[in-house]
Amino acid sequence: MPAQHDIAAETELWDAYAASAFKDDAEPGFCWTQYAGHGPGPELLGDPRSVLEIGCGTGRALAHLARRGVTAHGVDLSPVMVEKTTSKWVGTGAAFVCAEVLEYLDGQEEAYDAVYSIFGAAWFTNPARLFPLVRRRLRPGGVFVFSQPPAIPGAYGPQGMYKGGFAGKAMFTYRYSYRPAVWERLLTTAGFTAADAQVLQAPHPGHIGTLLVRAVAP
Repeated sequence: MPAQHDIAAETELWDAYAASAFKDDAEPGFCWTQYAGHGPGPELLGDPRSVLEIGCGTGRALAHLARRGVTAHGVDLSPVMVEKTTSKWVGTGAAFVCAEVLEYLDGQEEAYDAVYSIFGAAWFTNPARLFPLVRRRLRPGGVFVFSQPPAIPGAYGPQGMYKGGFAGKAMFTYRYSYRPAVWERLLTTAGFTAADAQVLQAPHPGHIGTLLVRAVAP
């Protein structure tokens, strides 16, 4: 049975996350992995003139790109987070919109050179619905890049996730986990001409790695 996303409940969850994740003294920065200074940087996006980050969170990556002269747009489900990012990064030129990502992509006509997600919406949205919409928003030859933790062996598909442990109000969402070859197949099925999914090993042996996925639009 497909995961039944409750957008109102998930908005409440991400609003609660925003209250703890956003730091007023944060600086612009771009990192695909969960380890500072580890792994590749924005070069995976190529040399885009315009980008869209889906599930843009604290906005640090968008602010980094905007300061480099890239037209940088972000969409996030949490109105609390979008209010914070809009205020924090007002001087960078980055623009933030509060919306549900599938509705936003389906309702837009604008095309981008790159769409990306860093532990963001690509992790928490059904790829069968998300990937075709992303492809439609990319210019010919545009790239879609996303990162997230790799799947736990034997645990594939939508995975339920509670916020804040296992006590208190039951706030939860779903995240999606697959083997790298399955991610590649999902992307080519959605119309991408090339897809590459790999697990980048952590900087310390035995620690959790990072799934990095890059696909090219026709």
